[in-house]
Amino acid sequence: MKKIILFSLSLFCLSILFFNFLTPSDQGGRIGDIIHQREFNSYFRSFTLTTPDSIEFAGEYAPIYANDIWERYDKEIHKNVYWQSNTLFYFKRANKYFPIIEPILEKNNIPNDFKYLAIIESGLENVVSPAGAAGFWQFMKGTAKDRGMEVNSEVDERYNLEISTQKACEYLQEAYDKFDSWTMAAASYNVGMNGITRRLKEQNTDNYYDLLLPTETSRYIFRLLAIKEIFENQSKYGFVVRTSDLYKYPDTKKIILSQSNVNLANYSDSLGVNYKILKEFNPWLRDKKLTNKSSKRYTIILPNPAEVDIFKK
Repeated sequence: MKKIILFSLSLFCLSILFFNFLTPSDQGGRIGDIIHQREFNSYFRSFTLTTPDSIEFAGEYAPIYANDIWERYDKEIHKNVYWQSNTLFYFKRANKYFPIIEPILEKNNIPNDFKYLAIIESGLENVVSPAGAAGFWQFMKGTAKDRGMEVNSEVDERYNLEISTQKACEYLQEAYDKFDSWTMAAASYNVGMNGITRRLKEQNTDNYYDLLLPTETSRYIFRLLAIKEIFENQSKYGFVVRTSDLYKYPDTKKIILSQSNVNLANYSDSLGVNYKILKEFNPWLRDKKLTNKSSKRYTIILPNPAEVDIFKK
């Protein structure tokens, strides 16, 4: 009994000493912080990612056994896995737009892995870079014109997904023919064929992974590898994406427009859709009018009649 009393007195004294260590205004807050921290640590974990057995792009393997190669890849895979909201939207948009991109790649004998290049270029959105590159494939205005795309105040085919994907394929095939490497072709999409050629010559190598490159280009292939790895192993990296969550491209029809001096708001009314739908499905139409003095034949894409009422809501 005496031992129990002594033990209780000891605990009481220790508790008095502990609380005396804290100022009166701090006692509740400090205890609360300790509990809060314990709760946080019990629920929140950030894990490093395991090393894959191998990494390849378009059938060409990256030498991840080299420390610098692994570290560069490791950085990009962690950034994209832990920027969950951004990567989740990649999955959502890919379901909508990959079915348009993939057949064009296949038709041009470009490896299917290049669909991921559109993700690292634009996130599958019609964005404009600070330098002025535009569309899913981020063509500069001058490059687009050189490759036969129409770019002016009324029409900008960089925003036409089918046309710009075709032009990207043509570029990639030219780059592959030049470098005999799909990895090098992908890298040149960022820095240009001349840029890659110059650095290969300066540095006496013919291997992308041996090149010393500017920061953006140095990261480019590793971002591509990381996105491919995440897409092909979603559950491994903790992404749970239900089919019902994915964006879908509706059934569409194509109409030929060859008239001149077209008011696009009136034209959309004549098609039974509103102006917003016309511009959403044809973002390459950049103005409210289409002058078209040469009566060029443009392909207009619209949702099928069964879809129109849904899009009007």
